[in-house]
Amino acid sequence: MTRYGLLILPATNRVYARSAIDLTRAELEIFGSSALDGRIGELDTEIVGGATYVTFAGDGLTERDLAVLGNLSAGYALFEIVGDLLRPVEWSRLDRYDDDLLTIQKYPGKTNEQFTKLLLNVTLLASDWAGELTSRRFRVLDPLCGRGTTLNQALMYGFDAAGIERDQKDVEAYRAFVTTWLKQKRVKHRVLESGPVRRERKVVGRRVRIELAPTREEHKAGQTQLLDVVNADTTRSAEFFRPETVDLVVADAPYGVQHGSRTADQGLTRDPLALLAEAAPVWARLLRPGGALGISWNTHVAGRDDAAAALADAGLTVVDEEPYRALRHRVDQSIMRDVLVARRPA
Repeated sequence: MTRYGLLILPATNRVYARSAIDLTRAELEIFGSSALDGRIGELDTEIVGGATYVTFAGDGLTERDLAVLGNLSAGYALFEIVGDLLRPVEWSRLDRYDDDLLTIQKYPGKTNEQFTKLLLNVTLLASDWAGELTSRRFRVLDPLCGRGTTLNQALMYGFDAAGIERDQKDVEAYRAFVTTWLKQKRVKHRVLESGPVRRERKVVGRRVRIELAPTREEHKAGQTQLLDVVNADTTRSAEFFRPETVDLVVADAPYGVQHGSRTADQGLTRDPLALLAEAAPVWARLLRPGGALGISWNTHVAGRDDAAAALADAGLTVVDEEPYRALRHRVDQSIMRDVLVARRPA
């Protein structure tokens, strides 16, 4: 069996960098079991030339397999281990646009881009379509989208991206960013809608919908992506998105430090469980059967078992296998972040 060494992408966040090895091992194990038929094993770490590598054994990895592994959130370069030598391995990524789509925005409370990609990956790999990572155009909903970090990663993968966010300033900031970025990069796009949404002569929210494609040829052929962002409360998501039209729901819940969670009954609260109890049933109805929901949150303000119970009460099946329980990591002194993933039964 061939052995490989994975060089970890340097993280700009030093606290996250300390967790990157363990997170990568868990993510790699999830990739192996969900998308590569269990053909990855013997995971370990090894220091070569002063750099730490995640090493693993791969059984007959194909070009398609390498294209899947190329999307590991912290993967920088892959090598085949031949004796004491490292032989570079060609792999490819799904990335459709320049990477500054993910990195150029800077603001307090922004989620680390590497973690955003990991959260999207492990959610997708829990769905019924894990084997279609490189071929299916998924529809991703971030029901707490803020300024669009998850939406941008979904677009980077070539997916359709939808989001809902209560804070009008965040939605306006994201609209301004993405429209400016598309123009500066000369990405072929068309704004389908931008402005208030009215029902029975009342404004119930604001919405921006943009059709885009990485090349003019794809746009002309109708091979377009859709970005759809709504300014409204997440508990009203079903008013703007039809049931069973979303493949993946991916959310980084407010941590109660830079942000707060909001519910209709309690208003601003630092308890994400209140938000989950009210919103998870709405999110679950938007998922297609076989789809998956992934959420991260601060365990200092809500325990894992309680969060899992809220998802189960919404009719979802929590994925509790070992690698999914190994995604807990420190963000800073006041935030210990964990990840829960659940499926909607087919």
